[in-house]
Amino acid sequence: MLKADKDSYDVIIIGAGISGLVCGCYLAKAGMKVLIAEQHYKPGGYCTSFKKGEFTFDAAAHSFGGYREGGIVRKVFRDLGIENRIRIKRFDPSDIIITPDHKISFWNDMDKTISEFQATFSDEKDNIKNFFSLFNVDTKSLIHIRSLTFKYLLDKYFKNDNLKAILSFPLWGNAGLPPSLISAFIAIRVYKEFHIDGGYYPDSSMQALSDALAKRFKEFGGELRLSSLVKKIRTKDNRVNGVALEKSIFIPSKYVISNCDATQTFIKLFGKRKITNELLEKLRSMIYSLSMFIVYLGIDKSLMKLSHPGSNIWFLPHYSIEDMYLAAKNRDLNNLEEFMLRVSPNSKVISAYFHVPFNNKNYWGNNKDKFLNLVINKIEEHIPGLSKHIIHKDAATPYTLYRYTLNYKGASYGWDSIPSQFADIDFKKPSFVKNFYMTGHWTTQGFGIPGVMYSGQDMAKSILIKENR
Repeated sequence: MLKADKDSYDVIIIGAGISGLVCGCYLAKAGMKVLIAEQHYKPGGYCTSFKKGEFTFDAAAHSFGGYREGGIVRKVFRDLGIENRIRIKRFDPSDIIITPDHKISFWNDMDKTISEFQATFSDEKDNIKNFFSLFNVDTKSLIHIRSLTFKYLLDKYFKNDNLKAILSFPLWGNAGLPPSLISAFIAIRVYKEFHIDGGYYPDSSMQALSDALAKRFKEFGGELRLSSLVKKIRTKDNRVNGVALEKSIFIPSKYVISNCDATQTFIKLFGKRKITNELLEKLRSMIYSLSMFIVYLGIDKSLMKLSHPGSNIWFLPHYSIEDMYLAAKNRDLNNLEEFMLRVSPNSKVISAYFHVPFNNKNYWGNNKDKFLNLVINKIEEHIPGLSKHIIHKDAATPYTLYRYTLNYKGASYGWDSIPSQFADIDFKKPSFVKNFYMTGHWTTQGFGIPGVMYSGQDMAKSILIKENR
Protein backbone atom coordinates (compact mmCIF):
# COMPACT_ATOMS: atom_id res chain seq x y z
CA MET A 1 0.00 0.00 0.00
CA LEU A 2 1.22 3.51 -0.83
CA LYS A 3 1.55 6.00 2.00
CA ALA A 4 0.54 9.49 0.87
CA ASP A 5 3.00 12.30 1.48
CA LYS A 6 1.58 15.30 3.32
CA ASP A 7 2.23 17.60 0.34
CA SER A 8 1.17 17.66 -3.30
CA TYR A 9 2.90 19.59 -6.06
CA ASP A 10 2.23 21.25 -9.36
CA VAL A 11 5.36 19.66 -10.82
CA ILE A 12 7.70 16.88 -9.74
CA ILE A 13 11.06 16.68 -11.54
CA ILE A 14 12.96 13.40 -11.34
CA GLY A 15 16.70 14.12 -11.25
CA ALA A 16 18.70 17.19 -10.24
CA GLY A 17 20.96 17.29 -13.25
CA ILE A 18 21.57 20.69 -14.85
CA SER A 19 18.47 20.48 -17.05
CA GLY A 20 16.23 19.49 -14.12
CA LEU A 21 17.60 22.30 -11.97
CA VAL A 22 17.15 24.91 -14.72
CA CYS A 23 13.63 23.71 -15.49
CA GLY A 24 12.75 23.71 -11.79
CA CYS A 25 14.09 27.23 -11.30
CA TYR A 26 11.98 28.69 -14.12
CA LEU A 27 8.83 26.92 -12.91
CA ALA A 28 9.33 27.86 -9.26
CA LYS A 29 10.16 31.43 -10.23
CA ALA A 30 6.80 31.60 -12.01
CA GLY A 31 5.03 30.59 -8.80
CA MET A 32 4.50 26.89 -9.35
CA LYS A 33 4.98 24.45 -6.48
CA VAL A 34 7.89 22.27 -7.60
CA LEU A 35 9.71 19.30 -6.11
CA ILE A 36 12.98 17.91 -7.49
CA ALA A 37 13.76 14.37 -6.29
CA GLU A 38 17.40 13.31 -6.73
CA GLN A 39 18.76 9.84 -5.89
CA HIS A 40 22.34 11.12 -5.34
CA TYR A 41 23.36 13.01 -2.20
CA LYS A 42 24.36 16.11 -4.19
CA PRO A 43 22.84 17.93 -7.18
CA GLY A 44 24.37 18.17 -10.63
CA GLY A 45 24.45 14.74 -12.28
CA TYR A 46 27.65 14.63 -14.33
CA CYS A 47 28.29 18.25 -13.31
CA THR A 48 29.46 17.45 -9.77
CA SER A 49 32.78 17.57 -7.93
CA PHE A 50 34.28 15.72 -4.99
CA LYS A 51 37.13 16.27 -2.56
CA LYS A 52 39.98 14.04 -1.47
CA GLY A 53 42.21 15.73 1.06
CA GLU A 54 43.51 18.98 -0.41
CA PHE A 55 42.29 18.13 -3.92
CA THR A 56 38.97 18.93 -5.62
CA PHE A 57 38.13 16.77 -8.63
CA ASP A 58 35.41 17.43 -11.22
CA ALA A 59 33.54 14.15 -11.61
CA ALA A 60 32.90 14.35 -15.38
CA ALA A 61 32.04 17.80 -16.78
CA HIS A 62 35.21 19.90 -16.73
CA SER A 63 34.30 23.13 -18.56
CA PHE A 64 31.39 24.58 -20.51
CA GLY A 65 30.50 26.84 -23.42
CA GLY A 66 27.62 29.05 -24.46
CA TYR A 67 28.54 31.92 -22.12
CA ARG A 68 29.09 34.56 -24.80
CA GLU A 69 26.84 37.61 -24.82
CA GLY A 70 23.57 36.18 -26.10
CA GLY A 71 24.63 32.60 -25.38
CA ILE A 72 22.14 30.26 -23.73
CA VAL A 73 24.13 29.77 -20.51
CA ARG A 74 24.52 33.51 -19.94
CA LYS A 75 20.84 34.05 -20.71
CA VAL A 76 19.81 31.41 -18.16
CA PHE A 77 22.14 32.89 -15.54
CA ARG A 78 20.62 36.33 -16.08
CA ASP A 79 17.02 35.08 -16.12
CA LEU A 80 17.57 33.27 -12.84
CA GLY A 81 19.64 36.01 -11.20
CA ILE A 82 22.81 34.00 -10.60
CA GLU A 83 25.16 35.72 -13.06
CA ASN A 84 26.87 37.67 -10.27
CA ARG A 85 26.90 34.77 -7.85
CA ILE A 86 29.43 32.66 -9.73
CA ARG A 87 32.79 33.92 -10.84
CA ILE A 88 33.37 32.52 -14.34
CA LYS A 89 36.85 32.31 -15.85
CA ARG A 90 37.61 31.66 -19.50
CA PHE A 91 40.79 29.92 -20.56
CA ASP A 92 42.62 30.75 -23.77
CA PRO A 93 43.10 28.57 -25.71
CA SER A 94 40.11 26.45 -24.74
CA ASP A 95 41.41 23.42 -26.63
CA ILE A 96 44.78 22.26 -27.97
CA ILE A 97 45.11 19.39 -30.44
CA ILE A 98 48.49 17.65 -30.59
CA THR A 99 48.99 15.35 -33.59
CA PRO A 100 52.06 13.45 -34.86
CA ASP A 101 52.81 16.47 -37.07
CA HIS A 102 51.08 19.56 -35.67
CA LYS A 103 49.90 21.48 -32.63
CA ILE A 104 46.76 23.51 -33.27
CA SER A 105 44.77 25.57 -30.78
CA PHE A 106 41.21 26.84 -30.54
CA TRP A 107 41.55 30.41 -29.29
CA ASN A 108 38.89 32.65 -27.81
CA ASP A 109 39.40 34.79 -30.92
CA MET A 110 37.96 32.80 -33.84
CA ASP A 111 40.00 34.77 -36.41
CA LYS A 112 43.16 33.70 -34.58
CA THR A 113 42.00 30.08 -34.70
CA ILE A 114 41.26 30.34 -38.42
CA SER A 115 44.70 31.86 -39.05
CA GLU A 116 46.40 29.01 -37.19
CA PHE A 117 44.56 26.39 -39.23
CA GLN A 118 45.34 28.29 -42.45
CA ALA A 119 49.04 28.51 -41.58
CA THR A 120 49.15 24.76 -40.98
CA PHE A 121 47.08 23.81 -44.04
CA SER A 122 47.84 26.57 -46.54
CA ASP A 123 46.41 24.51 -49.43
CA GLU A 124 42.99 24.70 -47.76
CA LYS A 125 43.11 28.38 -46.79
CA ASP A 126 39.86 29.53 -48.43
CA ASN A 127 38.04 26.33 -47.52
CA ILE A 128 38.96 26.78 -43.85
CA LYS A 129 37.56 30.30 -43.85
CA ASN A 130 34.33 29.16 -45.52
CA PHE A 131 33.96 26.24 -43.12
CA PHE A 132 34.38 28.35 -39.99
CA SER A 133 31.80 30.82 -41.32
CA LEU A 134 29.20 28.15 -40.47
CA PHE A 135 29.68 29.00 -36.80
CA ASN A 136 28.58 32.61 -37.32
CA VAL A 137 25.10 31.75 -38.57
CA ASP A 138 22.05 31.05 -36.43
CA THR A 139 22.15 27.32 -35.70
CA LYS A 140 18.41 27.01 -36.39
CA SER A 141 19.04 28.04 -39.99
CA LEU A 142 21.13 24.87 -40.39
CA ILE A 143 18.25 22.55 -39.54
CA HIS A 144 18.27 21.38 -43.17
CA ILE A 145 21.50 19.45 -42.49
CA ARG A 146 19.94 17.40 -39.68
CA SER A 147 19.82 14.29 -41.88
CA LEU A 148 23.45 14.63 -42.98
CA THR A 149 26.64 13.45 -41.30
CA PHE A 150 29.63 15.57 -40.40
CA LYS A 151 31.65 13.57 -42.92
CA TYR A 152 29.40 14.93 -45.65
CA LEU A 153 30.27 18.48 -44.60
CA LEU A 154 33.99 17.75 -44.35
CA ASP A 155 34.06 16.19 -47.81
CA LYS A 156 32.13 19.15 -49.18
CA TYR A 157 34.65 21.68 -47.84
CA PHE A 158 38.03 19.91 -47.74
CA LYS A 159 40.35 17.57 -49.61
CA ASN A 160 43.11 17.14 -47.00
CA ASP A 161 42.34 14.00 -44.97
CA ASN A 162 44.60 15.00 -42.07
CA LEU A 163 42.75 18.29 -41.71
CA LYS A 164 39.43 16.41 -41.73
CA ALA A 165 40.71 14.16 -38.93
CA ILE A 166 41.89 17.10 -36.81
CA LEU A 167 38.52 18.81 -37.18
CA SER A 168 36.74 15.56 -36.31
CA PHE A 169 38.84 14.80 -33.22
CA PRO A 170 37.15 17.26 -30.81
CA LEU A 171 33.79 15.85 -31.86
CA TRP A 172 35.04 12.35 -31.15
CA GLY A 173 36.15 13.59 -27.73
CA ASN A 174 32.94 15.48 -26.90
CA ALA A 175 30.35 13.21 -28.51
CA GLY A 176 32.03 9.81 -28.84
CA LEU A 177 31.33 9.44 -32.57
CA PRO A 178 33.38 9.51 -35.78
CA PRO A 179 32.51 11.91 -38.64
CA SER A 180 30.73 9.16 -40.60
CA LEU A 181 28.13 8.78 -37.84
CA ILE A 182 27.64 12.06 -36.00
CA SER A 183 24.86 14.36 -37.16
CA ALA A 184 26.20 17.39 -39.03
CA PHE A 185 23.73 19.60 -37.17
CA ILE A 186 24.88 18.34 -33.75
CA ALA A 187 28.51 18.65 -34.86
CA ILE A 188 28.07 22.32 -35.71
CA ARG A 189 26.36 22.93 -32.37
CA VAL A 190 29.17 21.17 -30.50
CA TYR A 191 31.75 23.28 -32.29
CA LYS A 192 29.84 26.49 -31.72
CA GLU A 193 29.16 25.92 -28.02
CA PHE A 194 32.22 23.89 -26.95
CA HIS A 195 35.12 25.21 -29.03
CA ILE A 196 34.26 28.54 -30.66
CA ASP A 197 32.64 29.71 -27.44
CA GLY A 198 34.23 27.32 -24.95
CA GLY A 199 36.75 27.24 -22.14
CA TYR A 200 34.54 28.62 -19.34
CA TYR A 201 34.92 27.39 -15.78
CA PRO A 202 33.44 28.33 -12.38
CA ASP A 203 36.01 29.79 -10.01
CA SER A 204 36.07 26.87 -7.56
CA SER A 205 34.74 23.74 -9.30
CA MET A 206 31.99 22.53 -11.61
CA GLN A 207 29.96 21.76 -8.49
CA ALA A 208 29.68 25.52 -7.95
CA LEU A 209 27.45 25.77 -11.02
CA SER A 210 25.09 23.03 -9.83
CA ASP A 211 25.04 24.37 -6.27
CA ALA A 212 24.18 27.89 -7.46
CA LEU A 213 21.20 26.57 -9.43
CA ALA A 214 20.07 24.40 -6.50
CA LYS A 215 20.30 27.31 -4.09
CA ARG A 216 18.36 29.59 -6.45
CA PHE A 217 15.70 26.92 -6.93
CA LYS A 218 15.11 26.79 -3.18
CA GLU A 219 15.06 30.60 -2.97
CA PHE A 220 12.27 30.58 -5.56
CA GLY A 221 10.31 28.31 -3.22
CA GLY A 222 11.21 24.96 -4.77
CA GLU A 223 11.87 21.85 -2.68
CA LEU A 224 14.96 19.73 -3.38
CA ARG A 225 15.05 16.25 -1.87
CA LEU A 226 18.46 14.60 -2.16
CA SER A 227 19.10 10.88 -1.60
CA SER A 228 15.49 10.34 -2.71
CA LEU A 229 15.14 7.63 -5.32
CA VAL A 230 11.94 7.67 -7.35
CA LYS A 231 10.69 4.10 -7.77
CA LYS A 232 7.58 4.62 -9.92
CA ILE A 233 5.72 7.22 -11.92
CA ARG A 234 2.03 6.79 -11.07
CA THR A 235 -0.78 7.34 -13.56
CA LYS A 236 -4.57 7.45 -13.52
CA ASP A 237 -6.80 7.57 -16.59
CA ASN A 238 -3.74 7.91 -18.90
CA ARG A 239 -2.51 10.93 -16.98
CA VAL A 240 0.36 11.17 -14.48
CA ASN A 241 -0.74 11.87 -10.94
CA GLY A 242 2.52 11.66 -9.00
CA VAL A 243 5.50 9.51 -8.08
CA ALA A 244 6.32 6.81 -5.56
CA LEU A 245 9.56 7.05 -3.59
CA GLU A 246 11.29 4.37 -1.58
CA LYS A 247 9.32 2.99 1.38
CA SER A 248 6.18 3.29 -0.80
CA ILE A 249 5.75 7.00 -0.18
CA PHE A 250 3.39 8.49 -2.78
CA ILE A 251 3.68 12.17 -3.72
CA PRO A 252 0.87 13.55 -5.88
CA SER A 253 1.56 16.01 -8.67
CA LYS A 254 -0.19 17.47 -11.71
CA TYR A 255 2.93 17.22 -13.93
CA VAL A 256 5.95 14.91 -13.85
CA ILE A 257 9.18 15.68 -15.70
CA SER A 258 11.98 13.14 -16.01
CA ASN A 259 15.55 14.40 -16.07
CA CYS A 260 16.90 10.85 -15.96
CA ASP A 261 17.62 8.42 -18.75
CA ALA A 262 14.89 7.23 -21.08
CA THR A 263 15.35 3.50 -20.49
CA GLN A 264 14.99 3.87 -16.73
CA THR A 265 12.09 6.30 -17.17
CA PHE A 266 9.96 4.15 -19.44
CA ILE A 267 10.95 0.59 -18.51
CA LYS A 268 11.39 0.95 -14.74
CA LEU A 269 9.42 4.01 -13.65
CA PHE A 270 6.40 3.55 -15.90
CA GLY A 271 6.77 -0.17 -16.58
CA LYS A 272 6.52 -2.04 -19.87
CA ARG A 273 2.76 -2.53 -19.51
CA LYS A 274 2.14 1.22 -19.38
CA ILE A 275 4.01 2.24 -22.53
CA THR A 276 3.04 1.51 -26.13
CA ASN A 277 4.56 -1.35 -28.12
CA GLU A 278 5.86 1.21 -30.60
CA LEU A 279 7.78 3.08 -27.89
CA LEU A 280 9.10 -0.17 -26.45
CA GLU A 281 10.42 -1.22 -29.86
CA LYS A 282 11.97 2.20 -30.35
CA LEU A 283 13.77 1.94 -27.02
CA ARG A 284 15.16 -1.44 -28.02
CA SER A 285 16.43 -0.09 -31.34
CA MET A 286 17.98 3.15 -30.04
CA ILE A 287 21.78 3.31 -29.80
CA TYR A 288 23.26 4.74 -26.61
CA SER A 289 26.61 6.49 -26.47
CA LEU A 290 29.91 5.13 -25.24
CA SER A 291 30.89 5.63 -21.63
CA MET A 292 34.18 6.88 -20.20
CA PHE A 293 37.09 5.89 -18.03
CA ILE A 294 38.13 9.04 -16.16
CA VAL A 295 41.41 9.33 -14.24
CA TYR A 296 41.86 11.74 -11.31
CA LEU A 297 45.38 12.62 -10.19
CA GLY A 298 46.34 14.94 -7.33
CA ILE A 299 49.94 16.12 -7.73
CA ASP A 300 52.48 17.76 -5.46
CA LYS A 301 53.70 21.35 -5.71
CA SER A 302 57.00 20.47 -7.38
CA LEU A 303 55.09 19.54 -10.55
CA MET A 304 52.93 22.63 -10.66
CA LYS A 305 54.64 24.31 -13.65
CA LEU A 306 52.56 22.39 -16.16
CA SER A 307 51.60 24.17 -19.36
CA HIS A 308 48.12 25.41 -20.21
CA PRO A 309 46.19 24.88 -16.96
CA GLY A 310 42.46 25.11 -17.68
CA SER A 311 42.81 24.13 -21.35
CA ASN A 312 41.67 20.80 -22.81
CA ILE A 313 44.62 19.06 -24.45
CA TRP A 314 43.76 16.43 -27.05
CA PHE A 315 46.32 13.82 -28.08
CA LEU A 316 45.69 12.49 -31.59
CA PRO A 317 48.03 9.51 -32.24
CA HIS A 318 47.02 8.99 -35.89
CA TYR A 319 44.56 10.34 -38.42
CA SER A 320 41.87 7.65 -38.57
CA ILE A 321 39.01 8.66 -36.27
CA GLU A 322 36.97 5.77 -37.66
CA ASP A 323 39.56 3.28 -36.40
CA MET A 324 39.62 5.01 -33.00
CA TYR A 325 35.87 4.59 -32.70
CA LEU A 326 36.00 0.89 -33.53
CA ALA A 327 38.88 0.38 -31.08
CA ALA A 328 37.03 2.24 -28.31
CA LYS A 329 33.91 0.10 -28.74
CA ASN A 330 36.10 -2.88 -27.87
CA ARG A 331 38.56 -1.07 -25.62
CA ASP A 332 40.98 -3.25 -23.69
CA LEU A 333 44.33 -2.85 -21.97
CA ASN A 334 46.19 -3.03 -25.27
CA ASN A 335 44.67 -0.12 -27.18
CA LEU A 336 44.84 2.96 -24.98
CA GLU A 337 45.74 5.55 -27.61
CA GLU A 338 43.86 8.82 -28.02
CA PHE A 339 42.77 10.77 -24.95
CA MET A 340 42.03 14.20 -23.55
CA LEU A 341 44.04 15.60 -20.65
CA ARG A 342 43.26 18.62 -18.51
CA VAL A 343 45.34 20.34 -15.85
CA SER A 344 43.08 22.10 -13.35
CA PRO A 345 43.20 25.91 -13.19
CA ASN A 346 45.04 25.74 -9.84
CA SER A 347 47.51 23.19 -11.31
CA LYS A 348 46.86 20.74 -8.47
CA VAL A 349 44.86 18.16 -10.41
CA ILE A 350 45.31 16.28 -13.69
CA SER A 351 42.31 14.55 -15.28
CA ALA A 352 42.33 12.26 -18.30
CA TYR A 353 39.41 10.91 -20.33
CA PHE A 354 39.11 7.75 -22.46
CA HIS A 355 36.02 6.46 -24.27
CA VAL A 356 35.23 2.89 -23.27
CA PRO A 357 32.29 0.46 -23.48
CA PHE A 358 30.23 -0.32 -20.40
CA ASN A 359 31.18 -4.01 -20.09
CA ASN A 360 29.92 -4.87 -16.58
CA LYS A 361 30.50 -4.33 -12.88
CA ASN A 362 32.77 -7.35 -12.47
CA TYR A 363 34.92 -6.41 -15.44
CA TRP A 364 35.72 -3.00 -13.99
CA GLY A 365 36.15 -4.42 -10.51
CA ASN A 366 38.87 -6.66 -11.91
CA ASN A 367 40.46 -4.17 -14.32
CA LYS A 368 40.06 -0.68 -12.84
CA ASP A 369 43.52 -0.54 -11.24
CA LYS A 370 45.18 -2.00 -14.33
CA PHE A 371 43.56 0.66 -16.53
CA LEU A 372 44.47 3.38 -14.05
CA ASN A 373 48.15 2.47 -14.00
CA LEU A 374 48.32 2.10 -17.77
CA VAL A 375 46.73 5.52 -18.21
CA ILE A 376 49.29 7.04 -15.84
CA ASN A 377 52.04 5.48 -17.95
CA LYS A 378 50.39 6.92 -21.06
CA ILE A 379 50.24 10.41 -19.58
CA GLU A 380 53.85 10.08 -18.47
CA GLU A 381 54.86 9.89 -22.12
CA HIS A 382 53.85 13.56 -22.29
CA ILE A 383 54.67 14.57 -18.69
CA PRO A 384 57.97 12.82 -17.86
CA GLY A 385 58.39 11.82 -14.22
CA LEU A 386 54.70 12.27 -13.42
CA SER A 387 54.36 9.13 -11.29
CA LYS A 388 56.90 10.46 -8.77
CA HIS A 389 54.68 13.46 -8.03
CA ILE A 390 51.28 11.80 -7.58
CA ILE A 391 49.82 12.20 -4.07
CA HIS A 392 46.35 10.84 -4.83
CA LYS A 393 45.08 8.73 -7.70
CA ASP A 394 41.67 7.33 -8.51
CA ALA A 395 39.40 6.69 -11.47
CA ALA A 396 35.75 6.53 -12.47
CA THR A 397 34.68 3.54 -14.54
CA PRO A 398 31.48 3.31 -16.59
CA TYR A 399 29.94 1.47 -13.66
CA THR A 400 30.90 4.40 -11.40
CA LEU A 401 29.12 6.80 -13.77
CA TYR A 402 26.06 4.55 -13.80
CA ARG A 403 26.03 4.20 -10.01
CA TYR A 404 25.99 7.95 -9.36
CA THR A 405 23.68 9.05 -12.19
CA LEU A 406 21.77 5.88 -13.17
CA ASN A 407 22.50 6.79 -16.80
CA TYR A 408 21.92 3.64 -18.84
CA LYS A 409 25.19 1.68 -19.04
CA GLY A 410 27.08 4.77 -17.88
CA ALA A 411 26.44 6.50 -21.22
CA SER A 412 28.38 9.77 -21.40
CA TYR A 413 26.07 11.63 -23.80
CA GLY A 414 22.71 9.87 -23.67
CA TRP A 415 21.68 8.52 -27.07
CA ASP A 416 24.26 8.59 -29.85
CA SER A 417 23.95 11.83 -31.85
CA ILE A 418 23.37 10.17 -35.20
CA PRO A 419 20.97 11.75 -37.73
CA SER A 420 18.24 9.13 -37.23
CA GLN A 421 18.15 9.82 -33.47
CA PHE A 422 17.85 13.60 -33.60
CA ALA A 423 14.80 15.49 -32.20
CA ASP A 424 12.53 12.50 -31.60
CA ILE A 425 9.34 13.84 -30.01
CA ASP A 426 8.75 10.57 -28.09
CA PHE A 427 11.72 11.47 -25.90
CA LYS A 428 10.36 14.89 -25.04
CA LYS A 429 6.59 14.46 -24.91
CA PRO A 430 5.49 10.82 -25.39
CA SER A 431 1.92 10.38 -26.58
CA PHE A 432 0.83 7.49 -24.34
CA VAL A 433 0.34 9.62 -21.20
CA LYS A 434 -0.73 13.18 -20.45
CA ASN A 435 1.17 15.76 -18.37
CA PHE A 436 4.46 13.86 -18.58
CA TYR A 437 7.61 15.33 -20.18
CA MET A 438 11.34 14.71 -20.40
CA THR A 439 14.25 17.12 -20.28
CA GLY A 440 18.02 16.80 -20.60
CA HIS A 441 20.36 14.94 -22.92
CA TRP A 442 18.17 11.84 -23.25
CA THR A 443 15.55 13.89 -25.12
CA THR A 444 17.76 13.65 -28.28
CA GLN A 445 17.79 17.47 -28.35
CA GLY A 446 19.98 18.67 -25.47
CA PHE A 447 23.74 18.17 -25.64
CA GLY A 448 26.37 19.32 -23.16
CA ILE A 449 25.74 21.97 -20.54
CA PRO A 450 24.46 24.59 -23.04
CA GLY A 451 22.18 22.01 -24.65
CA VAL A 452 20.65 20.69 -21.44
CA MET A 453 20.19 24.23 -20.10
CA TYR A 454 18.26 25.05 -23.26
CA SER A 455 16.25 21.84 -22.85
CA GLY A 456 15.34 22.73 -19.27
CA GLN A 457 14.40 26.29 -20.16
CA ASP A 458 12.35 25.15 -23.16
CA MET A 459 10.48 22.52 -21.13
CA ALA A 460 9.59 25.05 -18.41
CA LYS A 461 8.36 27.44 -21.09
CA SER A 462 6.06 24.75 -22.55
CA ILE A 463 4.44 24.06 -19.19
CA LEU A 464 4.09 27.74 -18.30
CA ILE A 465 2.38 28.42 -21.63
CA LYS A 466 0.03 25.50 -20.99
CA GLU A 467 -0.71 26.92 -17.53
CA ASN A 468 -1.13 30.49 -18.88
CA ARG A 469 1.61 31.77 -16.57
